[in-house]
Amino acid sequence: MKLTIICIILASFSLTFAENTEKNKMKEDKNFKYQTEQFADLAILRYQVPGFEKLSLKEKELVYYLYQAALSGRDIFYDQNNRNNLKIRKTLETIVSTYKGDKKSKDYKNFLTYAKRVWFSNGIHHHYSSRKFTPDITKGFFASLLKNSDNKKLPLENGETLDQFIAGITPIIFDPKLDEVKVNLDPNIDMVKNSAGNFYEGVTQKEVEDFYSAMEKKDDPTPIWYGLNSKVVKQNGKILEKVWKVGGMYSPAIEKIVVWLEKAVAVASSDIQKQSLEKLIEYYKTGDLKTWDEYNILWVKDTTSVVDNVNGFIEVYEDPLGHKACFESMVSIKDFDATKRIEAISSQAQWFEDHSPIAQEYKKKNVVGISAKVINVVVESGDSSPSTPIGVNLPNSTWIRKIHGSKSVTLGNITYSYDMASSDNVLKEFCYSKEEIELAKKYGSLSDNLHTDLHEVIGHASGQIKDGVATPKLTLKNYASTIEEARADLTALYYIFDKKLVDIGVMPTTDAGKAAYNKYIRNGLMLQLQRIKPGDNIEESHMRNRQLIADWVFEKGKSENIIEKRVKNNKTYFVINNYEKLRVLFGQLLKEIQRITSEGDYEAAKALVEDYGVKVDPQIHKEVLARYSKLNIAPYKGFINPELKAVYKNGKLIDVKIEYPVSFEKQMLKYGKEYSFLPINN
Repeated sequence: MKLTIICIILASFSLTFAENTEKNKMKEDKNFKYQTEQFADLAILRYQVPGFEKLSLKEKELVYYLYQAALSGRDIFYDQNNRNNLKIRKTLETIVSTYKGDKKSKDYKNFLTYAKRVWFSNGIHHHYSSRKFTPDITKGFFASLLKNSDNKKLPLENGETLDQFIAGITPIIFDPKLDEVKVNLDPNIDMVKNSAGNFYEGVTQKEVEDFYSAMEKKDDPTPIWYGLNSKVVKQNGKILEKVWKVGGMYSPAIEKIVVWLEKAVAVASSDIQKQSLEKLIEYYKTGDLKTWDEYNILWVKDTTSVVDNVNGFIEVYEDPLGHKACFESMVSIKDFDATKRIEAISSQAQWFEDHSPIAQEYKKKNVVGISAKVINVVVESGDSSPSTPIGVNLPNSTWIRKIHGSKSVTLGNITYSYDMASSDNVLKEFCYSKEEIELAKKYGSLSDNLHTDLHEVIGHASGQIKDGVATPKLTLKNYASTIEEARADLTALYYIFDKKLVDIGVMPTTDAGKAAYNKYIRNGLMLQLQRIKPGDNIEESHMRNRQLIADWVFEKGKSENIIEKRVKNNKTYFVINNYEKLRVLFGQLLKEIQRITSEGDYEAAKALVEDYGVKVDPQIHKEVLARYSKLNIAPYKGFINPELKAVYKNGKLIDVKIEYPVSFEKQMLKYGKEYSFLPINN
């Protein structure tokens, strides 16, 4: 996002500087263990926080308070995912910490794998596929685990015996059909009744849609995101909301969040940061969604603080109707060197908008307030942990982004940890040629970062809704998230092969764009299928988006053989024959998806997603699973957070130390002990 010859020179210098910084990091990190363990389909990684030691004492104190506020809301996300999750988690924690039996037996190890999966997914449903998973042990062994653990620490109800507790919790854990899918996006069923998330109780999909339709004002230029912070229930035949706020639902955890945020206010870095934190506290106390919008506007304006904070009910992926947001928090510090790259892109936002292939009427005439930076995460909680995004663009409100702008960030230390823990074996297995492998090795890390930058900074912030059309969550409903992610991905894909990135100095050659195209097609048509069980369709919105794009351009380019399906040594590959023409196809699809978004064309969204993004080719799927099984590489990765410790002398804070624990199990037990604030039945 930048112009002028001077900016080009500076950006080119910053790229060289960033490359040298990465080399220095690698020397410093030589003995740091990035991956600590692997189980089921999951790998556990660690990350460091460059720059933390250089913070002032006041900045460290601010980070510490925000860190505590982040972890204080952790219980909320568990409960949002399913009404039984807190009960199950506390049961598992009791067994792991107090079981007196043989912990070296195969059965116990299988149980421990299940417990770790629950911790990783913040509940009993897979964090990505949304399907329920069950333990690889017998019900009898599970009962023996409970009977040989400290019963006083189990979450028994008043007057409940151990046998009654076992009888009640066993089917909840072992029955695969009970609460089978957390987020069910099948348009042919009642998505509310058939989703196991804890956002609705006793209501139908139609009742919820009617409930919120009555609140929405289609001609409101600054619409409130109704339903963002509440559970909808039916009591005495009347539909009402249980709002997540102090004095409302989740109050014990929210009260703790507020305590730490109030401490953070006292050491805020600037007036605007202080105002935004105070407004966030007001929102948590009142539950007022207008206050939430006011907070987001203030937060967007804070572009200078070294320490930043995301905290609230933010993403709506876990609600099939796109109303309810999950608790999430992310505390970070700015990476000044790496930020030069993303700022070079953000400064050119208007150029990217003007040269977009979308219809002229849906382009923003004035792109405002896009701030961008690379951050180093200190801690994540809720919806962003242990599995984390690598880039974020907030706020999600369309009108706030249009009028006040947005913040886009790339999580620098997270992507670096992924790179350090990665294996070349996947490239060797799924790349067709040595040239493709070399291109990926040479430019893969850079092109990944550029794709994230473009996706978050330009993609999510681009385009506009047609006057009189409601927000996508209302018009596109269960397809809104997939369409929005596709819109952002296509923007990134369209521009990552543009010489503009070379001109502004963030990319040395368009060959980096070729590496990005190769990876996207490889992933969208093949690699991501490793995450799907045989016979299943794709449920998760990001995965649907990737297959939708890859499958659409593959089909539309068949007549010109733009992407060719080749077989070598009985293995399937997808090879790009013409990158320039593929870029044209990406632009054509972007134009249509922006039209769908701008006009609220539900039927067109449904057709695109269902035709290209949901169904899986069974033969390709079978082949991918077989080829991946030989590599012994977990398809999903998540992180152990660093831990902060406040150092006091004579009652005065004199320092905050950062440590990098290696045990996922110990951290989960520690969190369960120190940040468990909600009762098991909310």
